[in-house]
Amino acid sequence: MNKITSDIKSNNNEKYAAMSREERMASASIASLIASMALPSVLAQLINILYSIIDRIYIGHMKGVGAAALTGVGVTFCITVFISAFSAFISNGAAPLAAIWLGKKDREHAEKILGNSVTFLIICTFILMAFFYAFQKPLLFMFGASNDTIGYAVSYISIYLIGTIFVELSLGLNAFIICQSQSKIAMLSVLIGAIANIILDPIFIFAFGLGVKGAAIATVISQALSAIWVVGFLTGKNTTLRIRRSCMKLEKGIIISIFSLGISPFIMRATESFISIVLNHGLQSYGGDLYVGSLTIMQSVMQIFSAPISGFTQGMAPIVSYNYGAGNFARVREVYRWIIGICFVFMMIATASTMLFPQWYASFFTDDAKLIALVGQTMPVFTFGLGIFGLQNGIQPTFLALGQAKISLFIAVLRKIILLIPLAIILPHFFGVMGVYYSEPISDIISASTATLLFVCNINKMLSKESLAKIH
Repeated sequence: MNKITSDIKSNNNEKYAAMSREERMASASIASLIASMALPSVLAQLINILYSIIDRIYIGHMKGVGAAALTGVGVTFCITVFISAFSAFISNGAAPLAAIWLGKKDREHAEKILGNSVTFLIICTFILMAFFYAFQKPLLFMFGASNDTIGYAVSYISIYLIGTIFVELSLGLNAFIICQSQSKIAMLSVLIGAIANIILDPIFIFAFGLGVKGAAIATVISQALSAIWVVGFLTGKNTTLRIRRSCMKLEKGIIISIFSLGISPFIMRATESFISIVLNHGLQSYGGDLYVGSLTIMQSVMQIFSAPISGFTQGMAPIVSYNYGAGNFARVREVYRWIIGICFVFMMIATASTMLFPQWYASFFTDDAKLIALVGQTMPVFTFGLGIFGLQNGIQPTFLALGQAKISLFIAVLRKIILLIPLAIILPHFFGVMGVYYSEPISDIISASTATLLFVCNINKMLSKESLAKIH
């Protein structure tokens, strides 16, 4: 009898704690929510980006072969980003949907969304591993590798692919921890892996003399630790959304709902891979390995700045979704103003720093004087549009948090497919290799301006009972 009473009290305490965390999203000050939800998510994203950044820093400083090895590993970015696109499909598609249903007080349906997401990620893992193992070498050549860099690219990606399941589960499911207002737990999942990677990288690369293979091994082990933490939490007693075997059977209606919301972030991430292919190919054709290496460094620097923005919006989006689901539209307006404003100011500062100190950033990744000089010449051009793009960084996640998949998808397609890829192909015919670099700021400025106009024209219509009723 005492055990039954104790269990009832324990369950009631868990429910009360869950309600308290969720109700804070409707009533707490924005500043406190930024501190409790967004800041841990920002730190988590920054720590997460260390996986690839630390690898590239160590690899770029390998004696005698650093520049070639860095370029080879940089080419694999096309594959690693495409793999992470499927985790983005879930983290940015399913997790906001679960938050909306939590706002509607339907925890059972939210757990079905989580269970279906786990099954989806497992299926994607086996398909991706089979495909890239079968075609990795011809794909890497197509992505910009040369005879001098292909060996490094193959050595890295053949080991990295072993950890695909860990990438999908750790990145894809971590957002379900955040949407419960448990950002600190989500940050720890990333921190565990990142610290392990920082420790293991020099051991495997230099102490064991494994070079790029050692970097890949360290990354796989680190991602495995993160995945174990995430899955362990979502199957434990302290989560309010739990992975249950009964919820893992795929349901058509849930998958369609996840697909409608997740397709936009998936395309955003997947097209980053295609963009890298186009950019690398153009730089290889018009410039050579040194220019491909410059892109690896610039993409790494851009990741450093995009990671905190991604973490901030990921931490704040559940607040938008929860209050939207609860019909608290005034609160939604208050939150999205903070999101867009902070994203814009941060990216303006980031743009200024890359334009003023490009060679300083390059020196983190290489000792090669020619490569540092080239980055100094091209980075101010490549990152020129990042400032105004900060508006889109805030607007697009807001569209997703409100369940507006179609508008978000259009914005993603506009920048990546309609603008950037064609520009990167056409402009080099007129400006040579610099045309490849010009394509990035032009597409950033046009797409961000378009996103801002769409937001201003549609926000009042979106914040209505009629719009909310359409979310299934």
